[in-house]
Amino acid sequence: MKVLLYFEGQNAISKSGIGRAFNHQCRALESAGVEYTTDPWADDYDILHINTCYMNSDAIVKNARDHGKKVIYHAHSTEEDFRDSFTFSNALAPGVKKWLMHLYTQADALITPTPYSKKILEGYGIDLPIYPVSNGVDIQRYAPDASKITAFRKYFSLKPNDKVVLGVGLFFQRKGLLDFVEVARSLPQYKFIWFGSVSKVIIPPKINEVLEHHPDNVIFPGYVKGAIIEGAYSDADCFFFPSYEETEGIVVLEALAAKQQVIVRDIGAFDPWLISGKNCYKGTDNDEFVRLIEGTIEGSLPKTKEEGYLTAQERSIEGVGQQLKHVYEEVLHGTEQNR
Repeated sequence: MKVLLYFEGQNAISKSGIGRAFNHQCRALESAGVEYTTDPWADDYDILHINTCYMNSDAIVKNARDHGKKVIYHAHSTEEDFRDSFTFSNALAPGVKKWLMHLYTQADALITPTPYSKKILEGYGIDLPIYPVSNGVDIQRYAPDASKITAFRKYFSLKPNDKVVLGVGLFFQRKGLLDFVEVARSLPQYKFIWFGSVSKVIIPPKINEVLEHHPDNVIFPGYVKGAIIEGAYSDADCFFFPSYEETEGIVVLEALAAKQQVIVRDIGAFDPWLISGKNCYKGTDNDEFVRLIEGTIEGSLPKTKEEGYLTAQERSIEGVGQQLKHVYEEVLHGTEQNR
């Protein structure tokens, strides 16, 4: 069995969750002993596993079909998580949904990260086998490391008594960026650092405004990779991700793998695998987020990091590799069923 992993526009979205998911797939298949290629015009493969929804996607799928190959579409994207991102995204969202439906329904089966995103796709009327498979997380990469923590603290000139609230994500309203800043305004005693970026040309004016004018305790360092952000994941006092819509949220998995205290918005993507008070805390509005952050940092709330780490372990890249291998075998042999 050989798989063609296809990812279009990697340079453009390599910093996104989809970009990281693709890298995880490559490593997952290697760990599971599944042969694969990333050459889009190779012909010595059995299954096309396609990740992106750009203009070349139609041609790639058609070529696979013309050569009798099986097709699995990785449904990372939905209309719901396209909204509240780029300028004009809400106006374009219905057209995006039609395009996604056109692409997804050409497949033999779909993979999507969570039961929640599977439910959304089923709600579109898609009548195909749909397999929920996590995007996975590199457990070892985010393990606490003293040298990475030192690099992080030095980069931001942090004092020993500084308390840090960490956020990670693209500069989208959907990610809860405006709420992150408003919560920071209510908690001036803590530093709030949001790692991530996106071109200011394509984000709405209100996002640009908050990037230019925000409380002094908020830091936007841009896109930073390697030791600094990995040190931040494990050394921050809590990870705060008030996103309104996700299909999974790889950054949450990374925080859990770093044994971090995690606070998220109570949304469908995190149900049922995140349980408030067990492996994270969930809030519904900014007042509740303020209470949860204070309780986490000041120690009045029980710690959830050890249970959170176990949740990350369940979504290791090696485990994802075995799940993908199983899906491939079922699709290749025609034994797939709606999961």
